[in-house]
Amino acid sequence: MRGSNPLFNSQRFGTRAHVVDESAVMTIQGTMNKTIIMLFLTFLAATFTWEQYFSGNQSSGLLMLGVFGGLIAAMATIFKPNWSPISAPVYAILEGLFLGGISALYAHMYQGIVMQAVGLTFGVMFVMLFLYRSGTIKVTEKLRSGIIAATGAIALFYFVSIILSFFGIGMPLLHSNGLFGIGFSLVVVGVAAFNLLLDFDFIEHASREGMPKYMEWYAGFGLMVTLIWLYLEILRLLAKLQSRD
Repeated sequence: MRGSNPLFNSQRFGTRAHVVDESAVMTIQGTMNKTIIMLFLTFLAATFTWEQYFSGNQSSGLLMLGVFGGLIAAMATIFKPNWSPISAPVYAILEGLFLGGISALYAHMYQGIVMQAVGLTFGVMFVMLFLYRSGTIKVTEKLRSGIIAATGAIALFYFVSIILSFFGIGMPLLHSNGLFGIGFSLVVVGVAAFNLLLDFDFIEHASREGMPKYMEWYAGFGLMVTLIWLYLEILRLLAKLQSRD
């Protein structure tokens, strides 16, 4: 089985796990349960930062803790998948701190934007799940390669924009509410949505391969990464659209 999501590469985990006890192997239901737990932890942490912001307390520290702490937890999970039963929930909490802060900032500027972004994020997830489960869109090698290439190109674009920002140079596509700026955001949202297909495909095939139980946390972590990315891009897109009014 070839890895689907760029985070996943089956060569790192070996081939089929020869585990006799089925309670010790990865299952689709187990992965969904772990993902729900992480979503709940993210929600709790985000609510805390959100309340701190609107209570007038300083929340920038929590936001930065979420950014850098979440990055460290993500790297630990990626390079040490067997740590994922601990590192993945930690990642979910830290990302929640970040999401609560950034969402509060957007909500302060654009009324109702956060609930719209949350609704659209889960709406897109369920639509992509339906398209995957129904076989309407099949994850072929060609599609997988295309999605990974597009994701890499976007990551490179963002990396370059961060470097240029240190020199006072902005990338207009990122923040512009013009047609090109909105078009760029639509493309990024589309690529993020298609990454969900790769997550679903990995979860299904990894479960069939009988990978170790800790991979439920790792696969759930991968799905969380995609959902958080999708939410942030939808938030950015909605902000661009509302700023045109």
